[in-house]
Amino acid sequence: MSDQSKPATQLKPNYDSSAPPSSRQVVKFLTAATIGTVLLVLSGLTLTGTVIALIIATPALVVASPILVPAGTVVFLATAGFLFSGCCGLTALMALSWLYEYAAGKHPPGADQLDYARMRIANKARDMKDRAKEYGQYVHHKAQEATQAS
Repeated sequence: MSDQSKPATQLKPNYDSSAPPSSRQVVKFLTAATIGTVLLVLSGLTLTGTVIALIIATPALVVASPILVPAGTVVFLATAGFLFSGCCGLTALMALSWLYEYAAGKHPPGADQLDYARMRIANKARDMKDRAKEYGQYVHHKAQEATQAS
């Protein structure tokens, strides 16, 4: 519970611009680049899939239906595909921008909560490791007592 009483400013790491990047910063950058690349590729695949689906579906819709129904369907599908593709691309760019600012130490919105959660998880993991070590020593001690008693 003592973690909650600490102000968030104490959790902010200090970044020295003249020092070489730490391994943590390199991992942050690689994570940001990977996520951004994946989102941009998905955006491109969605755009490509939308165009191919329209190319394939348009002749069948025109031959099988009156003119207005396929035209409305094509317009709807094209609009939905382009909007979804654009939104994926915009989301990727926004995520990359946020991750870059976070990795560069510019403190984007939400960084305090992320740092606080990271610290809580690290502290809890350390506590669990210590508990497991203590319990292992306890079991080892009990096993030695049992072997000495028999």
